[in-house]
Amino acid sequence: MTTLGRQGFNNFGQNRKRLERVCAEWNARHPVGTVVDLQHDNGKTIRTTTRSKAEVLEGHSAVIWVRGVAGCYLLERVTPTPTPPEAA
Repeated sequence: MTTLGRQGFNNFGQNRKRLERVCAEWNARHPVGTVVDLQHDNGKTIRTTTRSKAEVLEGHSAVIWVRGVAGCYLLERVTPTPTPPEAA
């Protein structure tokens, strides 16, 4: 069993707050349903849409759920695609 000590818990709280800010910034710019490119673990990229807001998972990872994929993915693996200008 590993003992974190006081410093370890302080870092955990700081990291969680940083991840919460990352998620809040993502959610402010990208609503649910945003078209994204997702990089799979094998390096393959697929285009899909988000089906949730970004959130902090278990205090250690910023994640998001996307359509057509089981489970969630790290937010750093998801890139929003440019939206084409609306037709005039």
